[in-house]
Amino acid sequence: MNAVRKEDIYTLEDIYALPDGQRAELIDGQIYYMAPPSWEHQKLSGKMYQNIANYIDEKNGKCEVLAAPFAVFLNEDDINYVEPDLSVICDTSKLDDKGCHGAPDWIIEIVSPGSKSRDYMTKLFKYHAAGVREYWIVDPMKQMISVYNFEKDDLEQYDFGEDVPVGIYEGFFIKAGE
Repeated sequence: MNAVRKEDIYTLEDIYALPDGQRAELIDGQIYYMAPPSWEHQKLSGKMYQNIANYIDEKNGKCEVLAAPFAVFLNEDDINYVEPDLSVICDTSKLDDKGCHGAPDWIIEIVSPGSKSRDYMTKLFKYHAAGVREYWIVDPMKQMISVYNFEKDDLEQYDFGEDVPVGIYEGFFIKAGE
């Protein structure tokens, strides 16, 4: 009979020990290395960040929008660490110099070829379980945005160029892919 080898479980200590410049996420003790984002990815992220930040400023809002690389510790453990492309945090007591401790209100992930299954499956489950209120998956290859409103247990899909309503902000729309 063969002995079953227990998979290695990595922790935050392993993430912090990575060489400078090496980006990775830690989900349930497994390390997922991240390739540098493409210019299209960065352009999309930058435009969306700008729209969200401008809206919050215009409304004198208390929420903070933060772009990757920014640490989000979803759970109070040392085996989960993610860097969403954009995070909107309305309870600023969750923020400190290390990152966000607990679920952001709204997370946006921009799909790249290497992150597709993580964004559509692994992170979808983790974000829902952690208490994220709204999760957007922006897919440049499909030219589509999937909007998960976890509070309403709802999924809507939009094409690039359409006005996408933001669930956590009444009357706010973003047009991705402009």
